[in-house]
Amino acid sequence: MGILRVLVNTMGRVSTFRSYQFVLLLTAALAVVAFYFFGSERHDFSSTTKRIKQTQASHNTNRNDADLSLDTRLVHPEGGELERDGEEGEVRARRADSGHEVSQYYHALMMFTKVDKSRSLQEKFRVAMLSMAKYSLFLDKEVLVLHFVSDEASRELGERMLPELLLVGTFQYEVVFHDVGVLSQKLFPIVEAMQKHFSAGSGAYYSDAIFFLSVAMHHIMPADLQRIVQLDLDLKYRSNIRELFLEFDRFPPGAVIGIAREMQPVYRHTFWQYRKENPQSRVGEPPPDGLPGFNSGVMLLDLGAMRTSALYNQLLEPRNVAQLADQYHFRGHLGDQDFFSMIGMEHPGLFHQLACGWNRQLCTWWREHGYGDVFQLYYRCEGPVYIYHGNCNTPIPDD
Repeated sequence: MGILRVLVNTMGRVSTFRSYQFVLLLTAALAVVAFYFFGSERHDFSSTTKRIKQTQASHNTNRNDADLSLDTRLVHPEGGELERDGEEGEVRARRADSGHEVSQYYHALMMFTKVDKSRSLQEKFRVAMLSMAKYSLFLDKEVLVLHFVSDEASRELGERMLPELLLVGTFQYEVVFHDVGVLSQKLFPIVEAMQKHFSAGSGAYYSDAIFFLSVAMHHIMPADLQRIVQLDLDLKYRSNIRELFLEFDRFPPGAVIGIAREMQPVYRHTFWQYRKENPQSRVGEPPPDGLPGFNSGVMLLDLGAMRTSALYNQLLEPRNVAQLADQYHFRGHLGDQDFFSMIGMEHPGLFHQLACGWNRQLCTWWREHGYGDVFQLYYRCEGPVYIYHGNCNTPIPDD
């Protein structure tokens, strides 16, 4: 009986040990299955439509406006597709109906660098995209193409944020990320000479070239891209952005850029020496009769007109930039905005002036820094506000 009891106890222990082994093996097997299942099925901005792409025939469309050296396949709006062009460093996402016939593309570009390192920029981006999506209305055969000039880390952040931010939008859209390094490399030889006149630092720096993108965009974008709107990130939209594109049709003959006036006495200050030597000049004077300069927060760039304008391209030549800067004793630090303001003093016909409501700037810095007596002459803006511009980190009113 003693031997039998020992045998029974031994068999029990073996059975318990085997059950324990079986549980461990089962747990491990389930972990492996879960890893491959959930890991491969993670849904993000790009992976969802990779599966759609495998089962759905792509539809090639003709584009009226721009090819941008990438194919034009449109996919189902439930997903977004990412493709990288090795030569240009561009990444494109799409949200458009499969088989959707396109009659018109509307192009808008924003700077999107170092956003991953700044909570403030991320919040501005969130406000801008949510408000744009809320108010934007396009026709069935129209597509809004959103271009972002970005570093890689910010691009990855944008890819994660955009699907949610544009979720309320009822329009078709595409997203294109342009590598900031690639564009800077193309821009630098064109704008190097002007950087010393309009940059915050002394001299011309490769990294600063991107702040002059709008000045020379017509030289570096594909020839079939004819019109594009460049927008700051610190905007809040209160109307349909499609209406802004209609301003292109209001350009007078000879105009190449649509832009709103500066709403602070910035250039009253910057042109102080020229104004002192020319007391009857309208340079730096407030509206409606003065020339207060421009603000680059919202710009319509007619790239086709910029390419064919002999006058505009002559003004980009280093000797002409230097001549005007000397004539006006100009030394700025705001990049493209300074260049446009300076040449606008001499050649206002190159610009179509947008109503102040398309770029309702909110910054009041100069009111507390020596210009309180004249500030309101520059700052007032009559008429409806279509876009708020929270420049110099000014809070934007709630709707």
